[in-house]
Parts: sequence; structure tokens; C-alpha cells
Amino acid sequence: MTKQLMMIATTTLVLAACEDAKAPDVSVDPTQATAVAEAKQLDPKAAIERGKYLVAGGACNDCHTPWTMGPNGPAPDMTRLLSGHPAQMQMPPAPKLEGPWIGVIGATNTAWGGPWGVSFTANLTPDKETGLGTWTRENFISTIRNARHMGNGRPLLPPMPAPMYAQLDDDDLGAIFAYLQSIPAISNKVPAPVPPAQGTQQVSAK
Repeated sequence: MTKQLMMIATTTLVLAACEDAKAPDVSVDPTQATAVAEAKQLDPKAAIERGKYLVAGGACNDCHTPWTMGPNGPAPDMTRLLSGHPAQMQMPPAPKLEGPWIGVIGATNTAWGGPWGVSFTANLTPDKETGLGTWTRENFISTIRNARHMGNGRPLLPPMPAPMYAQLDDDDLGAIFAYLQSIPAISNKVPAPVPPAQGTQQVSAK
């Protein structure tokens, strides 16, 4: 029962708020801005290390790495690093939610229900069939900047806080992409989002 418990995560309230948050306008001295930009011209190894740092600090593992029960309670399963919602996972019905609440479905923390239906966290590994293996740096940056898949596809769904990550400059987003391309490729075909009309039905990932 514990593993299939549907829970409302308090942390998702923060993520929901982040969707509408705006970064304050800050005046930056042009000379300082240029110095910062020049300092970020990193070699490939340094870019990967910075990307790893940003992914950790940006809490990407909280949603994109499936969680499992460990000796100290639930924690990301790092053997499935950033591989997204497990394709083989049988889903319970989505919870009935009122207002802007976001519900976490299942114990892996990778499926989310709300007024938009049900969304599943993406496979961010460099697998060519099911992950980002065929993506380019430009595809990735455009996806974050426009909050749309591949930059011009379907909208990115909650709880993805794309507006927050879009505040990063191209060097930082490029470093994140470089890191994602360096991690082990995991074949895991994440299911497509479920529209609201189907959100209360049984969902089975294929």
C-alpha cells in the first residue's frame, strides 16, 4: 500500500508558485556582465562539471530520477539517473483535485496529476530512441526558453518550472545539456501526457 499511496506533496506548492514567478529586474553594470560572460567560456570538461552542479542545485533529480524506498526513506534511485517516469509502471487512477493543487501519483515522484491531466517526467539521458540522444544544444536551450518541447512543440507541463530555468544564460543551459549528454544512456520510453478528459481513468504506461 505504501508504494502505491497517492500523496499531495507540499513541495509542489512551491513548484506551482514558481510557474508564475517573475525574476526581478536587476541593473547590471555592462563591464561586469561582460566579465561574467567571458568567465563562462568553459572547456568541455569544465562545462560538464558546471552542468552537473546546476542539475544538482536545480533539483532535477527530485522529479526526473525515479524515487525508491531506501534505508532512510524515499530517495532518488541513482541507478536510474534522470531517466524519467518508468515506462513499465502501472499507474493508479489520478486523484480528484480542486483548484491549482498538484498531486503526486505513485511512489516514484515521476507522474503528476492536475487540471491539465497527467504529466510524466521526461527521460533526460542521451538515449537516442527514448531520451535526448538526438537533441542539439540549440534544441535544449529553445525548449527551456520557450517552455515548449523542442522549442516549438507541445507546452511543457507542470510541475516543470521552465520559467525559472529560463533565467539562466545560454552558457549555463549549454553546460546543463553537456552534462546530460555525458551521463549513461538509459532506454526508457516515457508515456505521453494524458489529457484532462482521461485524467481520472486507469493509466498504463506502454
